[in-house]
Amino acid sequence: MAQPLTRREWLTATTGAALMTGCGIQMRSIAPARVSILKVPAYDQTVYDTMRRLLIEHLGDVRGRNILLKPNLVEFEPSSSINTHPMLVHAAFEAFRALGAATVRIAEGPGHRRNTLDLAEAAGYFHTVPDFEDRFVDLNLDEVTRVRPTAQFSRIKKLYLPNSALGADLLVSMPKMKTHHWAGATLSMKNLFGVVPSGIYGWPKNVLHWAGIDESIADLHAAFPHHFAIVDGIVGMEGNGPIQGTPKHAGVLVAGSDPVAVDATCCRVMRIDPMQIRYLQLAARRAESQITEDHIRQIGESIQSVSTPFELIPQFQRIRLENT
Repeated sequence: MAQPLTRREWLTATTGAALMTGCGIQMRSIAPARVSILKVPAYDQTVYDTMRRLLIEHLGDVRGRNILLKPNLVEFEPSSSINTHPMLVHAAFEAFRALGAATVRIAEGPGHRRNTLDLAEAAGYFHTVPDFEDRFVDLNLDEVTRVRPTAQFSRIKKLYLPNSALGADLLVSMPKMKTHHWAGATLSMKNLFGVVPSGIYGWPKNVLHWAGIDESIADLHAAFPHHFAIVDGIVGMEGNGPIQGTPKHAGVLVAGSDPVAVDATCCRVMRIDPMQIRYLQLAARRAESQITEDHIRQIGESIQSVSTPFELIPQFQRIRLENT
């Protein structure tokens, strides 16, 4: 298991925006990232209006843009909360279309199930999203382009990524709010593992694990700069996530244009210390994103008003906010 950054490494990361000049060090100002926290107690029809207001507040005019929605589809168990709820994805689909997007498509490349459409049907997507098959792209089978990570942390020298994701004007990551037995938490950045095609990297994409899970998450985040995050925390997963945990009702959506800030906010909602999540630490090194509360401007509800402790497996008890 990868170890957290040392204090020296963390100080280096958080001061990475410093510019050396002849007179000393001048700090570059970084505008606070805007992150919305919205109370959404249930998957009901009010989700549609909430989603539309959320997108208008953060994105404004999306007319003429090509949008790709990337939910989290992993496995299906009727009593579990593994996957992003299809109503939330449909609400985003309808909101983007109503706001004038040129195209809106839904895409996923599961790492466990080879028949993606069967998985989507079992998870309720065919029932909830009209003409789902016509709106959907299986990223495991999509044509790919070879790209090199812009700021590499993992041992992967190049990535083969699906053209549908690379060509989108905006990639919208829509994960479940879940704990993770290797990374601590899986949110909008970890959700990008589903963009990596299993047709090339295999099932269950062990190449990313061998290259370093946290490092691969940071590399994939850098590969998609036009990115928006909407985290489904209405009912998430705690304990032995991302598959074998138990449902956890948090009653929130968390969203914003800076996935690092969104994921850090989700961690605080879950009572996890984002400073102890290694992939967030790595992303913060680039000084394009920050995970400290001082560099995140919360919109809507306060973290304190929606804070919901998620159970963690024993080896991650150290990352609880109250233990750090």
